[in-house]
Amino acid sequence: MMVMTGDPRRLGVPVAEARLRFEAGPQEAEGGPRRRLLAVDGEPAFELSFWCGSCPFLFRRLAGARQTLSTASLRERLAEPLPGPDDGVIDAFGALLPEGDYLPLLLRVEPRLVVPGQEGDYFSHEQVDTWGLDQFWGLPEYPHTPYYRTFETVVDDDAHLYEFVVPMVPPTWNDRERVEEYVAQMRQGKVPTAVAVSTLDLCQPALDLSTDYYQHWGLTHFLLDGHHKLEAAASVGRPVQLLSLLALDESLAEAADHGRLAALRSQTRLSRGARRVR
Repeated sequence: MMVMTGDPRRLGVPVAEARLRFEAGPQEAEGGPRRRLLAVDGEPAFELSFWCGSCPFLFRRLAGARQTLSTASLRERLAEPLPGPDDGVIDAFGALLPEGDYLPLLLRVEPRLVVPGQEGDYFSHEQVDTWGLDQFWGLPEYPHTPYYRTFETVVDDDAHLYEFVVPMVPPTWNDRERVEEYVAQMRQGKVPTAVAVSTLDLCQPALDLSTDYYQHWGLTHFLLDGHHKLEAAASVGRPVQLLSLLALDESLAEAADHGRLAALRSQTRLSRGARRVR
């Protein structure tokens, strides 16, 4: 469910000062294009979908993803739902990001925790149906992290939107007492707010050699604040609010695609396992 969208705005600090930034990886010894990365404090934290747009959609946790980026001063404000894209919250988390254009999205999500290779794993099911198994490894892509699935819907006859919330650290690292605190609050009807920086990547194989060929829109929210909230919500089937700062400059999508998100995100969510419409 879309709660509200703001206008695109300029946020962030000079790249060298940003705690979180998007960058190209080092040149491999054998040459070829560099990897597309999300780095935290100068260390690669996630490998992202490859630049070409025809390679499989991807987020893969790397060694640099070992801390959250919560802001203690906002803990009380984020314990409740926000009435709209809050400038104070946006500016506080924007200070962690590299200077660029960002689209604030205020969403209501009902997260479902997924473990790679197990039931509901996008990489083992929907992606394999379109790209097949990795030609070298003979296996699906592997994200190296549990993650949350929150929403999916048809874009049009040839495209489908998948939404993911990706924790900076796995749920097993969360403090058990804090998770239980949120569980108790949610059972009483409380809806707290999490914050993420997000990308929208449009990916489609160059050739139709699959059992289910179409374009995948991957909307990925990398959690900055809210790790305990998301785990709690997933464990008891309750919603949380998510303030997303969509990095327009760093997504594999065009302005027209970004402009469609509000309407797409307001559509009825497809039931689990539902297929796209051709």
